[in-house]
Amino acid sequence: MPLQSMTGFARREGSSGRYRWAWELRSVNGKGLDMRLRLPPGLERLEPDCRRLAAQHFSRGNLQVGLSLGAAEASIEAVLNEEALAAVLKLRERLGDVIDPAPLKLDTLLSIRGIIDFREPDESENERASRDAEILVGLEQALADLQTMREEEGKALGQVLLAQVDRIERLTATVEDDPSRSPSSIADRLAQQVSMIMDNASSIDRERLYAEVALLATKADLREELDRLGSHVAAARDLLTKGGPVGRKLDFLAQEFNRESNTICSKSNAAAVSAAGIELKVVIDQFREQVQNLE
Repeated sequence: MPLQSMTGFARREGSSGRYRWAWELRSVNGKGLDMRLRLPPGLERLEPDCRRLAAQHFSRGNLQVGLSLGAAEASIEAVLNEEALAAVLKLRERLGDVIDPAPLKLDTLLSIRGIIDFREPDESENERASRDAEILVGLEQALADLQTMREEEGKALGQVLLAQVDRIERLTATVEDDPSRSPSSIADRLAQQVSMIMDNASSIDRERLYAEVALLATKADLREELDRLGSHVAAARDLLTKGGPVGRKLDFLAQEFNRESNTICSKSNAAAVSAAGIELKVVIDQFREQVQNLE
């Protein structure tokens, strides 16, 4: 599966019968899949299908989904209230000796409230079901468009992240190859530090000395941190190559990267290693910031 970013936009519009509809979709970063749906009054019945379709395309992101619906052309019909007309005619018959017996004209009927009503024609169940189906097809097309846009941005983002992983690997190699990590350099530093301990202690027992030396040796050794960084680099490359919704896993790896770089900086006894450790932290922060945009 390709990588996806969590940002994108899509719009689809169309018509069904005498109605025109338009879907507008926006997507931004989110911890999970959060869909904010705006449907016109009377179309709330579509909400379960809308959420089901969105979940088929995405696993993360804040989605804002809106539907607008309007009549493409005015369609008005006249509806005669036959009961009201019958009542008027009956009243006219009763008042025949009092009022003008001339036949009723259309304009007279129109002036009587409730006789004739002008309104949009009612939809049949089949027409409503057909319109709903066409609107949902439009949503599926809009979701596919949004997914395509997110995948295009995800592809570009993946290249940025791979370049940052390469940079982390090179900085790890810089620390690995620094002369301060040679056995002779480490031995010299340990000898100096042990000498300082002995000079500053009037009396120290052998066990305490061994403990201090072991602590110094542990602090001087970056082997575990470098090995873990190498392992994390391989895991990050594998996730970025495999694709799919890997943002959470990469975010966890970014935290692990940061933990190892902090340890390297705290253990460092050489300016070059400290500089590489600081640059590592900068690149890792950039990596983690970009990962936040990935599904």
